[in-house]
Amino acid sequence: MKSSNGTFRATRLVATTFGILVGLAGIDHGIFEILQGNVAPDGVMVSAIGPAQRFWEYGTEVALTLIPNFLISGILSVLIGLLVVVWSIAYIDRKYGAGILMLLSLALFLVGGGFAPIFTAILASLTATRMNRPLTFRSAGLAARVRDLLAPIWLGALIAFVVTFFVSVEIAIFGWPLTAFFDADTSFAILNLLAFIMLGLMLLSVLTGLAQDSRQRS
Repeated sequence: MKSSNGTFRATRLVATTFGILVGLAGIDHGIFEILQGNVAPDGVMVSAIGPAQRFWEYGTEVALTLIPNFLISGILSVLIGLLVVVWSIAYIDRKYGAGILMLLSLALFLVGGGFAPIFTAILASLTATRMNRPLTFRSAGLAARVRDLLAPIWLGALIAFVVTFFVSVEIAIFGWPLTAFFDADTSFAILNLLAFIMLGLMLLSVLTGLAQDSRQRS
């Protein structure tokens, strides 16, 4: 099934969701950078969450910024993050939608929007390029069987990714609930494991979304 402008729905929803999360992550980093105030960072590699705002030992949210001022860096991260969210929702299916999303995400990365979102942004942009050109599977044989196996789970995979994303962000900032049961080092190790799970779910969301649109097309 297609949306009103002809874009295949599953792939578009996956790309849009990824883009929204990139923007929200940038806004999150920006808010904490704003809280650090009108001060200069020690270098281009910064902790978006300063010592005064930190909730646990590893709750730093490392980022890169070319702006030598936390307040300005934070404001730019929030504004560009909002642009990424709006673009992902309203314009990602335009002719240059994927490319502009990538440029906005790169700008977000360079002003302090965080490291993790840039990887999601790359995958979102690549996925967006396939919205009107879903993968072609043979009508019979192994490829078609794989497609039919993957297609029904596309929405579940995407929901699982979104839930894992928000859980990971909450733990990264607050440490809770892991720090209530484990020491900081063990909690951080579990958080890293969640990052690998999230990466797997991201890739699964893309593959299953493409499979769903291919099946609808056929």
